[in-house]
Amino acid sequence: MIALYLALLASGVGLFVLSYVAPFRVAALLRRRYPEHWQIIAPPEHGGLSGFRIWARMQQVLRSPALPALDDAAIDRWRGIWRYSQWLGWLCWLGALAMRLWLR
Repeated sequence: MIALYLALLASGVGLFVLSYVAPFRVAALLRRRYPEHWQIIAPPEHGGLSGFRIWARMQQVLRSPALPALDDAAIDRWRGIWRYSQWLGWLCWLGALAMRLWLR
């Protein structure tokens, strides 16, 4: 039981990290494969483009219908990872919490 509990916790952490990394992977793919679309997303209004700004802009882009219109399998895969890894991470953590509460 302890192994399952630790596996759920570790899986939750891994899935949350994956949901954080996915927007950067989509940004890298857009920058390399579709530079004209990336130029619409990337230019900052003022100051440099930090990692946080890229992440924040990519959150909006990942929610928009523009990415599926590109019909790129790799981008669609990373978009799916971004969308579902957060939910699965919460399920893992809630499962671990439920185990902890019920097995006291």
